[in-house]
Amino acid sequence: MGEILKNSSAFCLILTGMSGAGKTVALKNLEDFGFNCIDNLPVGLLDKFIELFMQSNQGERIALGIDSRNIQELDQLEEHLLFWEEEAQIRFQIVFLDARDEVLIQRFKETRRAHPLAKGGRIEAGIALERKKLAFLRKKADILIDTSKLLTRDLRQQLFSIFMEDKAYKNLQVSLVSFGFKYGIPEDLDLLFDVRFLPNPFYDSELRSHTGLEKGIQDFVMQDGKAEIFLKKLNDMLRFLIPLYIAEGKNQLVIGIACTGGKHRSVTICEKLYQSIKDLENIGLSLDHRDINK
Repeated sequence: MGEILKNSSAFCLILTGMSGAGKTVALKNLEDFGFNCIDNLPVGLLDKFIELFMQSNQGERIALGIDSRNIQELDQLEEHLLFWEEEAQIRFQIVFLDARDEVLIQRFKETRRAHPLAKGGRIEAGIALERKKLAFLRKKADILIDTSKLLTRDLRQQLFSIFMEDKAYKNLQVSLVSFGFKYGIPEDLDLLFDVRFLPNPFYDSELRSHTGLEKGIQDFVMQDGKAEIFLKKLNDMLRFLIPLYIAEGKNQLVIGIACTGGKHRSVTICEKLYQSIKDLENIGLSLDHRDINK
């Protein structure tokens, strides 16, 4: 390895993430912000590229786009990053762009693009393989951005805030997910709370077709006081846990709230919980009612 690497003060931003999550757009924004950007550089050339870059006197802000297109080389990437950390002393950050599977699928369908790992098969299979291959990068990421609900301009603003305004990024992404047990438990949950002990509007024929987004349903679920007590205890617990998760370096917390069908009780509690913790600092907060329309 070149001596320039071992004595460099380079700052390298590695931009990676799921196909369809917005990496191309993000890389273009970083270029607008003054980064020298290279997309899809072969992993085997990383060290040599940075050495040459430092010799060329072009500056010290580099953004490298790395994704699953060169899937065979991803295993080598961990070794390069370990060398950068322990020997070359290159300062780097990893930004990982992600989105929910259903959002990624919809984006591919809208653009009529093939997933790079689908190999002529289903988009879902390509996404599953990509998640597996990129798992180590997601775990190692300094900044995790969920683009599921972001417009292009929203993503640009987030990147601007982080790299141009130097604002503290809300790096713990807390996702509240309501769902019905009858449709299966999401695989990515960190915490799961069963609210089937609460009054069930399903058994009232006039309420059955409505959802927990409506005041009438919420009033029914909250009627006997148990829900209020539960929410207070849950709120207290999360306010205790979340700062500890942030200190630990955790970058995503997925909280599941479940009832039988995912339409009334779990939706109500998710909505109430969202309102009770949205003032917490240093987190991003999202809400997803998975089964509300089933």
